Amino acid sequence: MFQYYKLEQTPGIRLSENETGVKYHFLDKEEIAAKLILFAEGSITKVRFYIPVIHCISCIWLLEHLEKIHKGIKHSVVNFARKEVDITFNKEEISLRQLVELLTAIHYVPDISRSLAGQTPETRSYKSLLYKMGIAGFVFINVMTYSLPAYFNGRPVEGKLGAILAILSYILTIPVVLYSGSDYYISAWKSLRKKTVSLDLPIAIGILVLFLVTSYEVISGTGPGYSDSLAGLVFFLLVGKWYQGKSYEALSFERNYKSWFPIAVTKINKQLEESILLEKIEVGDELLIRNKELIPADSVLLDGTGLIDYSFVTGESAPVVKRAGDFLYAGGRQIGGMIRISVKKEVNQSHLTQLWNQDKSYEKPTDTLRKITEIAGRNFTWIVIVIAVSGALFRLWQGDMHLAAFVFTSVLIIACPCALALSVPFTFGNTMRIFGKKGLYIKNTDVIEKMAGINTIIFDKTGTITHAEDFHTIWQGRELTESEMNGIFSLARQSSHPLSLAISSFMKEAAYTTPEQFTEAEGRGVLGKVNGHTFRFGSAEFAGPSEAASTHQTSVVHLMIDDEYAGYFTISNRYREGLGEMIRPLGENFDLYLLTGDHDAEREYLESWFLPGHMLFNQKPGDKAFFVQQLQQEGKIIMMTGDGLNDAGALMQSDVALTIANKAYQFSPASDAVLEAGKFGLLARFIQFTRTAKLIVYLSFAISLTYNILGISIALSGKLSPVIAAILMPASSVSVVAFATFATRIAGQLKLK
Repeated sequence: MFQYYKLEQTPGIRLSENETGVKYHFLDKEEIAAKLILFAEGSITKVRFYIPVIHCISCIWLLEHLEKIHKGIKHSVVNFARKEVDITFNKEEISLRQLVELLTAIHYVPDISRSLAGQTPETRSYKSLLYKMGIAGFVFINVMTYSLPAYFNGRPVEGKLGAILAILSYILTIPVVLYSGSDYYISAWKSLRKKTVSLDLPIAIGILVLFLVTSYEVISGTGPGYSDSLAGLVFFLLVGKWYQGKSYEALSFERNYKSWFPIAVTKINKQLEESILLEKIEVGDELLIRNKELIPADSVLLDGTGLIDYSFVTGESAPVVKRAGDFLYAGGRQIGGMIRISVKKEVNQSHLTQLWNQDKSYEKPTDTLRKITEIAGRNFTWIVIVIAVSGALFRLWQGDMHLAAFVFTSVLIIACPCALALSVPFTFGNTMRIFGKKGLYIKNTDVIEKMAGINTIIFDKTGTITHAEDFHTIWQGRELTESEMNGIFSLARQSSHPLSLAISSFMKEAAYTTPEQFTEAEGRGVLGKVNGHTFRFGSAEFAGPSEAASTHQTSVVHLMIDDEYAGYFTISNRYREGLGEMIRPLGENFDLYLLTGDHDAEREYLESWFLPGHMLFNQKPGDKAFFVQQLQQEGKIIMMTGDGLNDAGALMQSDVALTIANKAYQFSPASDAVLEAGKFGLLARFIQFTRTAKLIVYLSFAISLTYNILGISIALSGKLSPVIAAILMPASSVSVVAFATFATRIAGQLKLK
């Protein structure tokens, strides 16, 4: 498609004072900047702008590659339906004012007033576009009236009257060309100045060619020109732009955030703890945040030492130390012991979900459909220009200048890759919305295609195919003192692992004491110090000899106190209802594996679902990730299902990472998808639906390709006027997007009843 894909060859933009003047100097004031900033920690800052001119795939690509233009920009993500862009930047390298000036320089001018107000698309204004459309429409009607004799007689009016009508028509089209069509020239020119090419370039060329030919004929007196076609072309282009905007809003694939993302948090209610969903959090609530848990809302730290990892927000992994009284942004993760926070702003569910959608920490390879879109579009504009020039030269060679102008302009206007490019985000985006209503939450549209291509599914056991909250816990070992029980309970409360939760629930009568030290070794256990005693509990290799009895459906947690083995907890598992009915049909279409850190006491029981050679026990986190990698080297495309805690390495290594949202679900950014526990039985249907969605994309590709081939062919024949081309171009994009959207909805109704 467009040469903007080659931005990396010409990086960097120098802004001069002359380009922007002092227009945006007010953004240097901290009190104004603070209203726009979503996040600020150290040198990293994040903002969101409403940019009304976002209208095509070239806009999306350029705005999502701003880091190629200025090194101070870390990354940026476009929300096409809302015409918003989220930008993370280093304020020491580029200020907020300079960022806005940069966007203005490439003709993506942020609407600062709306960005400050946070207005939704429903309140979006089309005032400027409507003014331009109104002028073009008025001129088009009048010029058409002047041209009626030509339409009825087949030739223009001759003599002085004909010359006067031609001059009047030409004068009327001047404001249409200079004002109504101005956005196309400005966009094309600014893109060319930055050595990029946008979709507006061929449109701008088409308008200017018709205007220059008309100017020559009218001024030289050799003909009436194409004033009627020119006015109609601009008018219908603007109508198409308005229609596209309205249609994309109506067909928006954004998820319904009333279907709350399943994150549960621990609230302190009159000294009692309760697990509540995000939607029930209110300003002033006190929450407990354990190791690796997400901070759900902007808050103030009340108690404990915060070691906050903001990589989920900024992409920067260095943790930040916070003390009591410090402000904490939503989206940070506590790394270390439990902290107590007070909520200062309402929970913004959509903000957290958008952070997850945009997370680049665990980005996986680009998929086939995206490659097809980029390859098909990379040289599209230049190919179209070459075809248009060739067609025009052929008609000039035949001696028909009028037809040459029509062919040239019609080819430039009719060709459009937007339908090709938008069919993927609208089909997969609508699939995301449908899945969200049914209890499966997808990170972004890339995951849909990855899920459609899997041939292997790996299941973790604890908290995945077993219930995460329903445990029966027994202590087997020496008698524990009250102080020791308090210490075990206090350390277990720091962790969000299901087995730690089981132990803290088992010892709930114990008294809590803030640990002096706390460390959680992923997949191994917990180490800490309370009241002068050192405690270590977890796997046998981490916390003691493997002397525990192997009982059916049991997990074992060993305990050492002050470097002496004290005994072990046996924690019974209960498998999810309907597990067999879900796994058996999956086994007919996929290779199934069980990968667990538990011992093999349940091997015989699990053989009814998994092949003997497809079950691996006593697996450490590193072992799980290595096993996934081995299968991938054999050509397997893998979905890994886990709890997101001990399985983070395997989840990141897999092609699709699925975690199960239990009642007390602890969110993991490593997940590509999150499935509500109650909808576990629908997994096979969800996977099948992703393949249907992929088929819909290919059908949309076929429709778009057919449109472009037929449209360009008819334009080359000289039988298509630029006015009709201007009507068909946006109509084609909307029709393909409508097909993708409605076909996905119908498929969802049929397959996910």
